[in-house]
Amino acid sequence: MPSQDEIFSMVQEVLVDALGVDDDEVTREATLIDDLGAESIDFLDIVFKLEKAFGIQIPREELSPEDILTNSQYVQDGVVTADGLAELKKRMPWADLSDFEAEPKVQNFGNLLTVGDLCRYVDAKVND
Repeated sequence: MPSQDEIFSMVQEVLVDALGVDDDEVTREATLIDDLGAESIDFLDIVFKLEKAFGIQIPREELSPEDILTNSQYVQDGVVTADGLAELKKRMPWADLSDFEAEPKVQNFGNLLTVGDLCRYVDAKVND
């Protein structure tokens, strides 16, 4: 089982390759969209490369729970409700949702995922 540092190194390598960024830009705190410039099409490549590198399966809904963000049970007037936040936390225990909780607008969710979150997700998958 890879250590957290080994996971970070492999995730960093995947992101450098998929996004064409320098490895010093890929820090644990960097957000995939704002800081590293990932676009929706890039996520397909990132997921594919992570699956190959770690020998895991990554169901789309685990990294991007769009069904929560488009469900009127969890979203009202473009804001994720307390029930929606609880469901996100349940489905994404590896993600740091503290910044999102401060302003839970659906439009802010896209830039939630950091490199550190991605590493914690991979760690949970490979060390399960």
